[in-house]
Amino acid sequence: MREVSYNDLMNNVRNYIENEKSLDMISKAFWCANKMHEGQKRQSGEDYIVHPLSVAFILSQMKADSDTICAALLHDTIEDTSMNKEKIANEFNQTIANLVDGVTKISKMNFSSKQQQVATNTRKIITSLEKDVRIIIIKLADRLHNMRTLEYKSEFKQKENALETMEIFSPLAYYLGAYQIKSELEDLSLYYLRKDYYNYISNQLSQLKDNLDSVMYETLEQIGNTLADNNIPFKHKQRIKSIYGLYKQLIKGKKVIDVHDLIAIKIMVSDINDCFRTLGYVHSVYPPINSKFKDYIFNPKTNMYQSLHTTVFGPSDRLVQIQIRTHDMDKIDTYGLPAYWELHKNDAEDTMQKDLKNKYQFFKSITELNSIISDNAEFVNRVKRELLSTTIYVYTPKGDIIELPKGSTAIDFAYKLNPNIGNTMIGVIVNDEKESVDYILQNKDRIKILTDPVSAPHIEWQDKAKTLKAKQLIKQFSK
Repeated sequence: MREVSYNDLMNNVRNYIENEKSLDMISKAFWCANKMHEGQKRQSGEDYIVHPLSVAFILSQMKADSDTICAALLHDTIEDTSMNKEKIANEFNQTIANLVDGVTKISKMNFSSKQQQVATNTRKIITSLEKDVRIIIIKLADRLHNMRTLEYKSEFKQKENALETMEIFSPLAYYLGAYQIKSELEDLSLYYLRKDYYNYISNQLSQLKDNLDSVMYETLEQIGNTLADNNIPFKHKQRIKSIYGLYKQLIKGKKVIDVHDLIAIKIMVSDINDCFRTLGYVHSVYPPINSKFKDYIFNPKTNMYQSLHTTVFGPSDRLVQIQIRTHDMDKIDTYGLPAYWELHKNDAEDTMQKDLKNKYQFFKSITELNSIISDNAEFVNRVKRELLSTTIYVYTPKGDIIELPKGSTAIDFAYKLNPNIGNTMIGVIVNDEKESVDYILQNKDRIKILTDPVSAPHIEWQDKAKTLKAKQLIKQFSK
């Protein structure tokens, strides 16, 4: 991997930041970090400044604002040098100081054990969402560069960092909609956790590459000609499924070649009407598998991902997934909330925080857990179990998607909707069939809660609920 230079960063930010004062501030932050880290080396033997510079460069690829770029350059100065928050505020501004402080680990001098330190710092990162989502975005870029250079660590550290990445940072990237970062973090983690699987899948893809490339080329040519004939301007991308994505299919017993979305073509058009017109023309060229159609435009994922997905019978008897979205949707689908820097420009930070609070279910869940649990280790474990592990998605009668941890019951669903619905629940209808209130929900279930205003929750529901919120509300009511 080529080492990123100061000029690389400045050339990148000049492409989208025109304000000279902001550019001067970024330059000042670099030279400040360069001076503070002088003499420090990474385990690779590189000058330490290469790391914060690379983190800032990753963020510049997302068109991050100048405060975020400066904070990325300075993100290790409080932890590893004589710099402190007050100095950063005086030298730069309070926002940059807050961002740097947000990603800085609390000193191990404050803890009696490493476990306590890790839990406290993990909680600090997760709950920083409530203050400024840019803290987590910087931390994701920081983790991405560290994972890219993990080869210089000991085998124990490699596995430890990879496991933490899979448990914490990859799920956080998913919840923010940052699929590009999520995918790379997962592949890098798998390489260090299960190198045998990684190499096997990589070899399989190498053997299939020429054939898959040929199929994608022919599919795109046929669809492209049809769209051009019908006056639908478009751009496209194409991808082969990530190694980790294939690993998840292999451990279920599937073969690489049988995965329905092994190859995908992404088509970007000007508006939603053209998305659906394009879908029709795609189906006129290649017949679809009806069961694989997904409309995420009018029914977005809980991380605001929007696209039409259809799997078709393509050339050479290969299945090809076609993803159709607008250009703006594609930016969100690639970077998630960080795409706001390009889409919303002048008010990106405020819009990020506002939408995170109002549109993203996991934000509310973290806020609730943070208010309920005082112990840091318990908080982190609960977040892992309820939010960062396997998640299911179920529907209300109106078609709204509700996100819950795997193993949740109808009781959890009711309390997730509203405490009063949970407290007055007397029954549940799942997929038009009556079920018991402790029915364990399955992915894509349709659920209707039956209530009676004079009813009350049973104390034994506490043991049948999975989420802490439901357990606490039942306990409060019983008191």
